[in-house]
Amino acid sequence: MNRIIFSTLVAAGIAAVAPAARAQSSSNPFQIGGAAGIAFPTGDLGNAANTGYNVTLAVGYNPPAAPVGLRLEGAYNEFGNQVGGGNLNIAAFTANAVFALPASGFTPYIIGGAGLYRVGANDAFGNAASENDFGFNVGGGVKLPLSSSFETFVEARYNRVSVGGGNGGTFSFIPVTVGIMW
Repeated sequence: MNRIIFSTLVAAGIAAVAPAARAQSSSNPFQIGGAAGIAFPTGDLGNAANTGYNVTLAVGYNPPAAPVGLRLEGAYNEFGNQVGGGNLNIAAFTANAVFALPASGFTPYIIGGAGLYRVGANDAFGNAASENDFGFNVGGGVKLPLSSSFETFVEARYNRVSVGGGNGGTFSFIPVTVGIMW
């Protein structure tokens, strides 16, 4: 009896996974896309900046039948400066691993990576300063099945940047974005 139940469960699992693996393997594993949304400053950055915005361009690679993919991104985040006008901006160039969790329909995933962040500030008088710093991000999202020709998603990620060469503190922020990948 236990063998029959076990065999039935294995067969049902294969039947559920096989169409998804076939559909994924027949599609192009390379993707290009973009996202935009609201960026919320936290920690030290939250004390100096207002809520801002994020725009991101991405190139991805999702190997067929593998739950982990790669996404290279260039992102721009801008926040209003709370003191003295102007703005704070953070451009990010990151490499990220994307781990898709098993699901049908809405597909949740975990994303995280590291890279170069360019932190800049412009004051109300036109003075500007910037520096390159190391940072990382981690978060999650959900893929929304709105079309068979492209992939839409909603995600949120915690970003942390060591400013001032690691001796100046950290800036952290959380962009919440909506995006599309082809």
